[in-house]
Amino acid sequence: QVQLVESGGGLVQAGDSLRLSCTASARTFSSLTMGWFRQAPGKEREFVSAISWRNTYYADSVKGRFTISRDNAKNTVYLQMNSLKPEDTAVYYCAATWSSSYDFWGQGTQVTVSS
Repeated sequence: QVQLVESGGGLVQAGDSLRLSCTASARTFSSLTMGWFRQAPGKEREFVSAISWRNTYYADSVKGRFTISRDNAKNTVYLQMNSLKPEDTAVYYCAATWSSSYDFWGQGTQVTVSS
């Protein structure tokens, strides 16, 4: 029903910035809560950030460095990542939900931060 397409990943050095984008195919995009998750090598998938119609949320590990935003006219959510650290290296996934559980997921985009 909802397809998510991610872009913006890549190889960067510590201290650099990246902006991830996720575009959704949904006629009622503004009603969706959009989230970003990541999975590092050998680790479980973890929550990074989310944005609803009103609120934003961040994991403690990224507060002050990452900023989530959305453009409802473009059906797109962004994750601006500044001051990147090697521990930010992971596959980043975009997700969406109409309610509380995340029903739709993107394929992921690789972010690699070297020291």
